[in-house]
Amino acid sequence: MKRNSAALANTEYDIIVVGGGIFGVCSAWDAASRGLKVALIEQGDFGHATSANHFKVVHGGIRYLQHLDIPRIRESSAERSALLRVAPHLVHPMPFVIPTYGHGMESREVMMAGLMAYDACTFDRNRDISDPKRHVPRSRTISRTETIKMFPQLSDTDLTGAAIFHDGQMHNPPRLSLAYVQSAVEAGADVANYTEVVEFLRDGDDEKSAVTGVAVHDRLTGDEYEVRGKLVLNATGPWAKWLLGTKKETKLEREPTFSRDAYFVVNRKLVGSHALAIQGQTKDPDAVLSRGNRHLFLVPWRDYTLVGVWHVVHKGRPEEFTVSDEDLQEFIDEVNVSCPELNINPDEVSMWNAGLTLFGENDPNAKDLSYGKRSILVDHKADHGIDGLISLIGVRFTTSRGMAEKAINLAFQKLGIEVPVCKTRVKPLYGGDFDTFDGLIQNATTKCPESVEKSILPDLLHSHGTQYPKLFDYIENDPSLGARIGKTSTLKADVVHAVRNEMAQKLGDIVFRRTDMGTGAHPGDEALQTSADLVAEELDWSTDRKERELAEVEAAFPKL
Repeated sequence: MKRNSAALANTEYDIIVVGGGIFGVCSAWDAASRGLKVALIEQGDFGHATSANHFKVVHGGIRYLQHLDIPRIRESSAERSALLRVAPHLVHPMPFVIPTYGHGMESREVMMAGLMAYDACTFDRNRDISDPKRHVPRSRTISRTETIKMFPQLSDTDLTGAAIFHDGQMHNPPRLSLAYVQSAVEAGADVANYTEVVEFLRDGDDEKSAVTGVAVHDRLTGDEYEVRGKLVLNATGPWAKWLLGTKKETKLEREPTFSRDAYFVVNRKLVGSHALAIQGQTKDPDAVLSRGNRHLFLVPWRDYTLVGVWHVVHKGRPEEFTVSDEDLQEFIDEVNVSCPELNINPDEVSMWNAGLTLFGENDPNAKDLSYGKRSILVDHKADHGIDGLISLIGVRFTTSRGMAEKAINLAFQKLGIEVPVCKTRVKPLYGGDFDTFDGLIQNATTKCPESVEKSILPDLLHSHGTQYPKLFDYIENDPSLGARIGKTSTLKADVVHAVRNEMAQKLGDIVFRRTDMGTGAHPGDEALQTSADLVAEELDWSTDRKERELAEVEAAFPKL
């Protein structure tokens, strides 16, 4: 996968996908897999914004039971199953525990009834998932004694037990986004990161003139050129309305609202192998069957605990938000009030992550917020009389594949081509073509070069799946590339491979998205310096450029 953004100007595409977040990359993969000539253009790095800052949970729709929204439950469960099926190295089941109290709506009896209804709604959740370890089990309840044994910090006298259900968890969301990009490239798509679309090309001067492509600016070289296509899919998420502009002829009928969804990472195991739900301080105004306040979650992830999620409506530019020290302290205080035994200290917070998510309609000062429920798919020919343009603004990472399928079905209809069958629900993603992860580890262990520590193989295989031999090839040619970088589980070969074959253009691409180095905490000065030296050698950076890249990465780590 090599970057050559200028080459995009030499082809007329069937569809140009603008936006390399999860909805855009899913769309590019779907379109290319069904035979369309595809260009994928992203202004930053692939999956660098909301998609990279995801809570890492693949939701099966259990909370929609409170809304009596069966279609959303079915949709979410089906898409969770698809991810467990097509990305077995990057998605696995995760058990969640919800404590129960008393004998009312928060009781074990009510929860069990709800879980039985949920399991019935998701009866086909394990269809075509070959590995039993990736199956989503039936939900169940446990006693008060079992609950306290699992979570000693739950000592409330009203505690009656807990309910256990399973959702999915991503090992590394940016690697999942990249797997879609790599799958699209293998199917023939042309892709470019750090390439900004500055305007739509039109076939005339009339406000209803059809869109015939995009004018782009290469943010690395400064070059500008035009990319032509029969269709343009605007999949830029929170940037969508800014790309469409304020003109009446393209402005969305109802301007979407976005929430800054944030969570923080604690450099301590607060829970064991099960995620824990605790009640926060806000309610769900849309719940038909309410159990009280909304839940916050403590989720085990590698050697860390993810704690979240908090929502704040954001109305400015997509890049103009942050999580302040005051925000973080409020988050910590809410968790400690809800479960004092956790006693989380700000010094234990190693990272915070935040991204913009499509949200519901709320009053300006509302405390109990209504979340987004449906993605937005717009045919601008039908809505505005402008041909050649589709917009897709997604609401949940989990449903990205399914919404991409709907968008590409629409694209085929607009192209006047019979809609072929979509196979992305079952076709393995790049690196995901294996039966069991245990079998993959056994296979890799027999081929592992001597210079590679066997203990890091699971992390390497989670990132690369069946493509791991490419890294071993580098190491066979240069055994020094089998060394770990600093105290991380990342190999020097990971960095070289990211530059040569994964379109990494900046040090941040590697630290935050191609490898695991910066996903949970600062990896240390030594690791950053070693990585910068490797990238500088590969891309022929000057000393000044290397220092700028190091400074950018340091600035990207939250100052806590």
